[in-house]
Formats: sequence, structure tokens, C-alpha cells
Amino acid sequence: MSQTVVVTGASAGVGRAVARRYAARGARLALIARGAAGLDAAARDCRGLGAADVRCYQVDVADAGAVQQAADDVVHHFGGIDVWINNAMVSVFAPAWEIPAAEFRRVTEVNYLGTVHGTLAALRHMRAAGRGAIVQVGSALAYRGIPLQSAYCASKHAVQGFNDSLRAELLHDCPGVKLSMVQLPAVNTPQFSWVRTRLPRHPQPVPPIFAPELAARAVAWVADHGPRELNVGGPTWRARLGNILFPGLLDRGLARGGYDSQQTDTPIDPATWRDNLDRPGDDEQDRGAEGVFADQARQRSAALWIGTHKPAVAAVTGTVLAMAATGLLRRLR
Repeated sequence: MSQTVVVTGASAGVGRAVARRYAARGARLALIARGAAGLDAAARDCRGLGAADVRCYQVDVADAGAVQQAADDVVHHFGGIDVWINNAMVSVFAPAWEIPAAEFRRVTEVNYLGTVHGTLAALRHMRAAGRGAIVQVGSALAYRGIPLQSAYCASKHAVQGFNDSLRAELLHDCPGVKLSMVQLPAVNTPQFSWVRTRLPRHPQPVPPIFAPELAARAVAWVADHGPRELNVGGPTWRARLGNILFPGLLDRGLARGGYDSQQTDTPIDPATWRDNLDRPGDDEQDRGAEGVFADQARQRSAALWIGTHKPAVAAVTGTVLAMAATGLLRRLR
């Protein structure tokens, strides 16, 4: 029986790739986003890939009431919700002192409160059914803030704290509902061509860069298996471990290289740059899943494979260690 899957931020980037992946499985899909052109194109993609059914909701996740109405409509038409994926996000690239309070508020309303709104809307129905999976699309920046993205990093930190509290509550009251978070590395999505920026040059994800399809594989795997958390890619692991072991060194390293690593060499014209902070960037033109860095985007990750094949890795590691111990004992005799 096909699943009913809700994806926020489904019109572009990681959300678009996730929607396509579930469509290829024959899922019933509810796509939530602000951009009309992006939503329409995403729906066409999903129908072409074999989705059992597709419904679109042109909703800003910062509007709690609209998100709840969308969830209620999904349940009315499909009979329930199996998976809810919170992915919608916006950002501002600038030093913190150049970001007005209204922009901090907007990023928080979309990234953090939008996740809360989606989660609570899903829980209203999942708790009643006693089952379901909620996946938060996070980032390595949920643990390690970087310069020029203070609003975004703070919002992802907030989601992480919300998840920790909620997970314990679900384990206590409704263990059939699984709550997971996928911490992503830099991904090649259209956000870097429509993010609000006060930088002199075109924004870019901090290399190495990964393809959105890789992120989609991780999200779908997490929804299927329900782990507490999945770190995607070596850069995510390195950022988290580095922040634990030597945060001060990371501060100084990011102060030296964090500005240039988030910009290409291409100047931008602030007068013509159109961002998606307050209005969708794909309302009139579809942007798809991929950004402008496809030539650099990696399709595979050894760290992700290890993270999703822990029993096999543990078995191989145990065998190697046993063989090594046996060899050592023979030499000692």
C-alpha cells in the first residue's frame, strides 16, 4: 500500500528532490510551498514519475493556521499521513549587524516556527492514529554556526532543541510516532541564487557540495527506518566533531576563510538581485531541484553509506578485529 507523504518546501531544492523520490515509489503526495510555478512543475514531475496522487498547497509555513488546514485536507482526501517532512527554509547572507530585526524574525518564522507548525499539524493526526514518521531537514549548521548566516544557523539550532524535547515526549506518550532529523552538508539548490544577500559576490554553499538527490536518499531512508538522527556526508561529521574538540580553532578558521568560501568570484548587482525572503522565488518561473553548482555537486557519500549500513559496517569491523586478534595471538605463541 502506498504511503501518504507531506513535503514542505517541495517546489525546489531538497524538497523537490524528496518529492520526486517518493513519487518514484508510487506515494500519495501533498506538496506544500509558496511558489505557484514551482509547485505546478513539481506536481508534473511527480505525476510523471508514478505518484499515486498529488495535491498541492500554496502555503507559507510561517502561517500556522494554513499549515494545519493543509494537513486536515490531506487527511480528508487520503485518510491519514504516514510521513511528514519539514524542509521549507529561507536565509539571509550578511554579517549579523547588517541584518534588521524583521529579517531575523522572518527567517525564524519560516525555518524554526515553520518546522514547529508542520510538526504540530502532523502530530494532531499521527497521535490519534498512533503511528507516523516526522523528518526535520536540518544541517551541520544546527550544531556549528558559521559567519554570514547567523539567522539561519540560529533557526536550525532552535529546531534541534525543539526536537530533543519533543522526542522525549513522544517516547513517553506516543512511541509509535517516530521523530528524526537529517543533518545535511552543503547542497546544490537554487537557494544560493535567490537568498537575500548583502555580499558583494554571488553566494555559494561551502565546498564540498553535494547533489540534492543525495539528500533526498538520506531523507527517505530516515523516514523508513526512524533513527534519532542521520549525519549526511563527511563535512557534517567533521563540523560536529571539530566543534566538540576544538571550537575555538574553528572560530578562528571561519573568521579567516568563512567569508570567501561562501562567495564565488562573480559580482552581483544588488539592484537586480531578487530574493525569496518575503515572496517566493519560483512564483513565476520554476527553479527545479538543482542550483547553479551542478558541475561541483557530488552524487555519492561514503559517510552516508556507512551511516545507513551500520550493521554491515559493524559486522565487517568485528570480523577484521577478530582476524587481527587471532593473528596476534598466533605470533605470540
